[in-house]
Amino acid sequence: MATPIGHARDIGLRALDVLRAADVVACEDTRVSAKLFTLYGISATALAYHDHNAAQMRPRLLRLLQDGKIVALISDAGTPLIADPGYRLVRAAVDAGIYVTAVPGPSAPVMALTLSGLPSDRFLFAGFLSERSAERRRSLRELQAVPATLVFFDSPRRLAESLADALAVLGDRPAAVARELTKLFEEVRRGSLQELAAHYAAAATPKGEIVLLIGPPVAGAATDTTPEKITAAIDAALRKAIANVSLKQAVADVAAELGLPRRDVYARALRLRSDQQE
Repeated sequence: MATPIGHARDIGLRALDVLRAADVVACEDTRVSAKLFTLYGISATALAYHDHNAAQMRPRLLRLLQDGKIVALISDAGTPLIADPGYRLVRAAVDAGIYVTAVPGPSAPVMALTLSGLPSDRFLFAGFLSERSAERRRSLRELQAVPATLVFFDSPRRLAESLADALAVLGDRPAAVARELTKLFEEVRRGSLQELAAHYAAAATPKGEIVLLIGPPVAGAATDTTPEKITAAIDAALRKAIANVSLKQAVADVAAELGLPRRDVYARALRLRSDQQE
């Protein structure tokens, strides 16, 4: 039997029963899981199973399952199989005719949705936002008309940029930023995209894992086609680009990224430089 289990400080009794009955526990990080095992008296053999060794470990785990062993899959926090390689192990086990069940546990996207105050009757979990602004904006444009709350994972290092891109592409929708959910120092900040973008642009880089939630489109709401949003998007992109390349190259890069005439971007670049010199 293969059993995926998410473990955290509030692990449930059913999950503990399964772990104590397991012959082998596949862990995201055996060092983290060792603390759980010690705390609750779990004696199963722990094997590492993560992004870097999943392809090598799956055949070994499947052989154990085919030999009649009970294998549990756990993650360091949250629910296994959500944005991790666990789903491939489950798929392989199902294809091999092995019984698979799951023990409900903490899930950061679902917990963030329930705490956000945003509509939860229809939502789309879209995984991680891209590291690059142009790809991020492209993904957001694809989701622009989706009539549901959008849920993303994001890095704390690029959260401010992601919020600025979301504001430029989607317009000023209700949103929420949830941090360190299912862990000890959880935090949820709610507001409009404009308010959240301004806050995280000025604040220190947050710590921990981030879930970004954006409310569904509102009929008649302004999007990135308004002049103010376009100007704000150009300025944000120019400030970022000018820090790394020449003014000429920054103008070319931003014009290509936003799909705007180079002369318009160049005019904004000159204005920004003038403002900085005053």
